[in-house]
Amino acid sequence: MADRISEIKEAVIDGMQKVVPGKVQQALDEGIGPETILNEAMINGMAEVGQLFEDGEFFVPEMLVAARAMAAGMEVLKPYLQQADIKATGKVILGTVQGDLHDIGKNLVGMMLEGAAFEVIDLGTDVPPEKFVAAVKESGAQIVAMSALLTTTMPAMKTTIEALENAGVRDQIKIMVGGAPLSDQYAKEIHADGYSPDANRAVSLAKSLIAAA
Repeated sequence: MADRISEIKEAVIDGMQKVVPGKVQQALDEGIGPETILNEAMINGMAEVGQLFEDGEFFVPEMLVAARAMAAGMEVLKPYLQQADIKATGKVILGTVQGDLHDIGKNLVGMMLEGAAFEVIDLGTDVPPEKFVAAVKESGAQIVAMSALLTTTMPAMKTTIEALENAGVRDQIKIMVGGAPLSDQYAKEIHADGYSPDANRAVSLAKSLIAAA
């Protein structure tokens, strides 16, 4: 069993998108539990990818490739996790704010969160405040994660937070923000609950926000 788990983990780290689903199915067919595959192969694999990124050995392209390999494996694993009624770490609404069409950073955050067993509701790019509000009301998510890659679209984060306040749902959720032009200081100014400079730290931030909720 340990060999199969380490094979999946290594294939995730190496970004072998075509190999991972087959290895996950093999492990399931051999009777290895879906939760074991999730925790010991997928989550541990992505945690190692995150560490390699922190250490400067991996860069965004390698992280993206690994995250896509993990996502391909998750497609096979998800129905088994649902059958086993394994609870997600938490639920996150994700989107790039209104006026901004950048999605690479957002997609990477989404895949890294899924790799840490979060359920992710991705609203896409150019998301108006009312769409975030509707998603909060419909989903019961604990976190809203907003991204902006342009200085001109950063104010849309503040507008979205105000819309959540006006709709009376701001205290139901934690808000985390990220994107190249942002800073911790800006996150505090717009009353977000946290800021992450990269996808790896976004996972740690989401976990700490859930723990503090």
